[in-house]
Amino acid sequence: MKKKKQIVFPKYNQLLEQMGEHIKLARKRRKLTTIQVAERADIARSTLYLIEKGDASVAFGAYFNVLRVLGLQEDILKIAADDNFGRKLQDLDLLK
Repeated sequence: MKKKKQIVFPKYNQLLEQMGEHIKLARKRRKLTTIQVAERADIARSTLYLIEKGDASVAFGAYFNVLRVLGLQEDILKIAADDNFGRKLQDLDLLK
């Protein structure tokens, strides 16, 4: 089975790049090398490089494992936690 390539529009790719930069800064603040983080996250160093670039082709689990190594695993819970748009849709439905 052929793996389908994920396409991310340039506008949104910038968000991934920002996230990668945040991960890289978090690693550097902890004075951890790319080799240390990659080994602890059980990923290749080249995968960590892609994560720090915000590459959309890297599996979500690899991103999570790097965050875990950095002690930032709870940040995953912030994703979609504040669903303003969903609440507005729900409120519109309730007003009918």
